[in-house]
Parts: sequence; C-alpha cells; structure tokens
Amino acid sequence: MNFIENFNMAVESIRSNKMRSFLTMLGIIIGVSSVITIIGLGSGGKNSITDQFAKMGTNNITITVDATKAVNSDYITLKDIQTISDKVDTVKYISPSLQQQGKVSTEDNSRQASIAGTNEQYNQINNLTINKGRFFNEDDVLSAKSVGLIDESSAKVLFNGQDAIGKSIKIFSGNLSKSVTIIGILDSQFMNKQREIASVIIPVTTFQTIFTDSTNISSLTITAMSKEDSDLASQSTLNILKSRHNNGDKDVYKAESMMNMLSQVDKILGTFTSFIAAVAGISLLVGGIGVMNIMLVSVTERTREIGIRKAIGATTNTILIQFLTESSIISLIGGLIGMIIGYIAAQLIGLAAGITPSISIGVVMGVILFSSAIGIFFGIYPARKAANLNPIDALRYE
Repeated sequence: MNFIENFNMAVESIRSNKMRSFLTMLGIIIGVSSVITIIGLGSGGKNSITDQFAKMGTNNITITVDATKAVNSDYITLKDIQTISDKVDTVKYISPSLQQQGKVSTEDNSRQASIAGTNEQYNQINNLTINKGRFFNEDDVLSAKSVGLIDESSAKVLFNGQDAIGKSIKIFSGNLSKSVTIIGILDSQFMNKQREIASVIIPVTTFQTIFTDSTNISSLTITAMSKEDSDLASQSTLNILKSRHNNGDKDVYKAESMMNMLSQVDKILGTFTSFIAAVAGISLLVGGIGVMNIMLVSVTERTREIGIRKAIGATTNTILIQFLTESSIISLIGGLIGMIIGYIAAQLIGLAAGITPSISIGVVMGVILFSSAIGIFFGIYPARKAANLNPIDALRYE
C-alpha cells in the first residue's frame, strides 16, 4: 500500500469519527494556541521595548549621584557639565536633569505639573517632537530666560484650545510663583502618561531660580559619539566628576548605559517568555498523551477491521504506517487550528495591551513540524499494538 492510499484511509477514518478525532485534536489545539499566543506577545513586547530604547538613544548614558553617599559638595554643577562638554571628545551631547512636582496656571485654568529643568541639548538626546514653536537655546539657558515648553494636551486645557505660543503660564513653588512664556508645544505622546498632569520643560537655570530648595543636580545624560565610544565617554565623564569634586574614594557617581539596560530587559523578557512557553509546551505533551489514549481506543474499536485487513494480506508494516499516518494527520490539523486560534488571540490581547504581536515564519514552521512529530511519537505505541494484533484473535473480537 503506497502513501496516497494510507493517507486517504487515514482521512476517511478521521471523517467517519469526527467527535473522536476532535477530542484527539483538542489537547494539541490548546497547547499550540497557548505557545503561539505567548511567543507572539513575548516577541512583540520585546520589539516594542527595543523600539522605545532606540527612540531614547542607544548611545545614551545616565550618570546619577548616589544620595546615600553624597554630601552637598558632591552634586553635579553646571561648570562640571561645561568641563565635560569641552574636554571629552567622545561625548556628543550632555544634559542635566532637575525634576519637581508643582502647579501651573493661567488666568482661567490650572493643572498639576511635572516640571523639568535642563539645557538646550536635552532635545537632541531625547528626540522630542515639537509640534509648534521651538526648543530653548544656549542663550536662553545662560541668561535664565523665563521661557518653556508644555505638552499639547495640557496647553489646550490651560488656554481653552487657543494657540499657547507667546502666552504665559505661572509656575508655583510653595508660596512663590514665576511667569514663563511658552515658546514650544511638545507632542503629548512623549510626555507624562497621567493625562491630568502637565509636562513642562524650562531652562535649568530658570528652574533653579524657581525651586530654590532643589538646585542640586543629581542626574545628567550624555550621548556618546557612537556605540563603540559609550564606555570611554562614560568613564571619562566619571573621571572628571571625581577629579573636580575630589571624591574618587567614595564611589558617589553611577553610570548606566541604555545598551546595558536594554540587554538586561532583553534577558529578563527572554527568560520569562521561554519559561511561560515551556509551561505551555507541557500542555502539548499532555495533548500528545491524549492522542495516544484516543488512538488506543481507536485500535480497540477497530480490532475486527484490523483482523480482516491482515487476513486478506495487509502486512504488519502496512497497519503500522496507516495508524501512524492517522495520528500524524490528527496532530497536524490540531496544530494548524491551534496556530490560527493562537494568532487571533495574540492579536486581540495585543490590541488591548498596545502591543504588536510578532510571529516569525520560523515559529510557524516549528509548530507544524513539532505537531507532526508529536503525532508520530505518541502514535507509535497504538500503531505497534494495532500492527502486532493476531488476525485470528482480532477476528474473534466482539
């Protein structure tokens, strides 16, 4: 009997026992759909995070001051930043970061705000999108001009939908307040995720005149000329800070590169996805056991049929191949159905979670091959049992 005849007989057997065949497939369907969903969401989440890091700049390095070890004289100054900019050739951009919560208001409206103080290079480091107007320049920073940028959604609320460029907001710090002229509107997607909190960026020097109790700079970000220069740029920056503050023995400054952070996140996500996929893979094995059990039932039900076929000349090998073909087809169909369900589930969950699932052709081919392999592996025992039946005993079976 050739392969085509075996295949046709297996398909006919599946069609004539639809419910039994479906129950046989069910474990495979659940297992494959779980694996596809998890791998798709895991890969999509990983790609999403990688894209976010890319937007933030993979050449970026954040230098922070360890507040548990630092004294007032250890904090970063604007002169430190200028020295680093002048002396470290591998540093392309450098920007300090001061952050404070406060309130901003116009004549008609007010809103809680996250206020950042930085310099003119912050824009290049963070790849901000300015929908209207401009970012502040070096002269604005040096002269501590009362200018700033605000996110678009907050600008619409504060100015009742009117153009905010050239208009003023008041920034409150305790009982003190300062008027700041809006010179730029920032795309809201880059700003505070809490919609009720405005995001305002002002020159660091202006920030220090408003928040007089928060003038110590505890964080700065540098952009290296290239990925290859990241380590040298980081180490050179640390060396200058330690030298200028004479605190090399205290280990006050910490450097964290985006590449290191991305690598750590990548490892965590990879481990988590692999673990969950392995757990889901166990359900595939359980499905394989289900295939074996149902095939054993099929062998029992078809004992007389097997006996008749052997009596009229079917060989042991023919019976073996027929049952292996049947279990493989069942597992393959279950795998294909599971793949479709898993893809749909990944898309729906991804839509709700804001993730674009990623399922490669390699994963698809792997699932197809693995499903067939499960059918063959777990079909071996039932197939051998069927093939080894004594035709006389089989014909006597009631």
